[in-house]
Amino acid sequence: MMYNHPKGPKASILLIYTGGTIGMKEDPVLQALTPFDFSQILEEVPELGKFAYKIDSYTFDPLIDSSDVEPSLWVSLVRLIEEKYDDYDGFVILHGTDTMAYSASTLSFMIEGLTKPVIFTGSQLPIGIPRTDGKENLISAVEIAAAKDEDGHPLVPEVCICFDNVLMRGNRSRKFNADHFRAFRSEDYPPLAEAGIDIRYNRGLIRIPESWDRRPLFHTTLDTRVSILKIHPGITPAVVRNILLGEDTRAVILETYGAGNAPSKEWFLSIVREASEMGKILLNITQCVAGRVNMDIYATGKSLKAAGVMNGYDSTTESALGKLFYLLGVFETNEEVKKGLEMDLRGEISK
Repeated sequence: MMYNHPKGPKASILLIYTGGTIGMKEDPVLQALTPFDFSQILEEVPELGKFAYKIDSYTFDPLIDSSDVEPSLWVSLVRLIEEKYDDYDGFVILHGTDTMAYSASTLSFMIEGLTKPVIFTGSQLPIGIPRTDGKENLISAVEIAAAKDEDGHPLVPEVCICFDNVLMRGNRSRKFNADHFRAFRSEDYPPLAEAGIDIRYNRGLIRIPESWDRRPLFHTTLDTRVSILKIHPGITPAVVRNILLGEDTRAVILETYGAGNAPSKEWFLSIVREASEMGKILLNITQCVAGRVNMDIYATGKSLKAAGVMNGYDSTTESALGKLFYLLGVFETNEEVKKGLEMDLRGEISK
C-alpha cells in the first residue's frame, strides 16, 4: 500500500505498470532514462497523496515495451484484474502508447459484464522530465477510476483510454499522432469525459452493466489466427492470395477504401470468393480515420458483400482485431463468430 487517507479511503485503486514512457526517469549516474520504482509513486507524483484514495501498485517483471506487446500480456492483465477484482474499486493500467489502443480494445472484449473502471493511460514524455504529460494523465486516470455516482456505483464501468484531458472508450480509440500530447482520438464516438477545471462526464454515452452485483466473466482464450489486408493501388494477385488463402488464417480484416470499396477486377473478387468458400471470415473496415462501411452504396461494395465479406461498420482496426481474437477464441463455429461480429458487444460499433 502506498497511500491511505487518515480518515479512511474513499476508493481503492490498483495501478498496474506494464512498461512504457510514463514510468521512466533520468538516472543521473547512467545519464539515461531508466524505470523508476512504482512503489514510490508518491515521490514522483505527490499530488496523488491529496486524494482520499488507497492506491496500490503492481509492476510487471520484466517491463514490456509496447512495440513488443503480445496477446500473452492481455491474458496476464485479465487474470490479474480477475484476481484483484473484489479488492479494488478501479484499475489504472500504465502502458506504452504505440499499442495502447490494441490492448484497450482487446481487454474490452475479454472482460464481459464489467462493473468497474479499467483505465489505460501513459505519456509522450517520461514522468521524470519537467514538461511531462505523464503526471496529468495519471492524476486524471486515477480520479476517473475512483469516481462514483449518487448510488455509489462507478461512473465509468468501462475499459477506457485517458489521455490529454480526454476519456475515450478503449475500443473506439486509436493513436493518431506520434509527436503531440493529444496522441489519441476517438473519431466515431464522443468522449466519455473531458477534464478541465472539473471533470465533466457525458453520462448518457457511458455503458452501464445489466447488473452491478454480477461478477464479470473473464475470458483468457484468444485465437490470433487473423491477418490484415490493406487495399492499395498496385496490389498484386500474389499478395492478395497469400494473405486471404493462408493456411494458418481463420479470418482476414480487409482495410478498404472509403465506404468499403475495393478493386472490381475479376481476379480480386475471385480470390475473395475462394477465401470465403474455404471458410475464411472476411471483415470489411474502412481505411479512413472516421466514417463507416456501407457495402450497399457502390457496385464494388456490393460485389464484396455478394462474395461473402462481412460489414465492419465503423470499427477501428484495433477493435476489429481484438474482437476477432476474442470471438474466435470463444466460439468454434464460423456461424457463431459471424453472429458476434454483427452485434455491438461492448460499444465498439454503431449500426
